[in-house]
Amino acid sequence: MASYAWVLGVRPGYEDEYRRRHDALWPEMAECLRKAGIRNYHIFRHGLTLFGYFETDDLEATIAALREDPVNRRWSEHMADIMVIDIDPRTGFPFLLPRQWSLS
Repeated sequence: MASYAWVLGVRPGYEDEYRRRHDALWPEMAECLRKAGIRNYHIFRHGLTLFGYFETDDLEATIAALREDPVNRRWSEHMADIMVIDIDPRTGFPFLLPRQWSLS
């Protein structure tokens, strides 16, 4: 299983709203992520910077599943007003961070 990470942002003044929306994550959105093959998904926040970590067996299949899922589309629209997201034009997905080092 491979692991991946991304960095996104929260718009200034929306930190509490970001937390509130994720505390109320739609059950169908959690299921959407699972069906797309995402496991062990964590999001951390430092100031306005978000760091996400997740694992999946097939990144391309995961991205394709999320791109096609109407629940993911609605969630993205729901979060767009409070987020700063840099999308990789090659994948239509947030830029993924290259791994620099690991301790197993």
